[in-house]
Amino acid sequence: MQLSEDFWENKYKANKIGWDLGEVSPPLKTYFNQLTNKDIKILIPGGGNSHEAEFLFKQGFTNVYVVDVSKIPLENLKRRVPEFPDSHLIHANFFDIENKFDLIIEQTFFCAINPDLRPKYAKKMNRTLKEKGKLVGLMFDAVLNEDHPPFGGNKEEYLPYFQAFFNIEKMEPCYNSFFNRQGMELFVKMKKK
Repeated sequence: MQLSEDFWENKYKANKIGWDLGEVSPPLKTYFNQLTNKDIKILIPGGGNSHEAEFLFKQGFTNVYVVDVSKIPLENLKRRVPEFPDSHLIHANFFDIENKFDLIIEQTFFCAINPDLRPKYAKKMNRTLKEKGKLVGLMFDAVLNEDHPPFGGNKEEYLPYFQAFFNIEKMEPCYNSFFNRQGMELFVKMKKK
């Protein structure tokens, strides 16, 4: 399964981006609205068109970074928000970045990578967070595809990936999912060990 830059570029070119809600997801918006420190360094990996980054930036969060293996969504974000800093748009594979962050937002990245990479994802998230850093976001709680993204799963599968690296503060069914994802998402909040 080659989930390469070309694979994702072709998805954007063909407008086959069903994961894109066209707006910040309601659970993440609720979470963002309670954050008070606007100086924290935030990463959105596999950020896509990153409506979350746009929302945060427009709320005054100045240290928001987006990493994506495809240039197209990064360019789309820059078109929507021309003042978004170029240096905060990282065209790279998440697993290759070396920076450290206070907060990492999970929004359809975990379900987009090859499931074989899930243990590596948990370890890399831990290494990419600063001390006391948090991984917060949404993961599917549903059986989805086996041969192409999005890949599903459930809490029982996910817990073993993260328990060695994080104190799991929340991993529970999401009460305020976007209408077409209701009953299919877990809200996760994990603190680096």
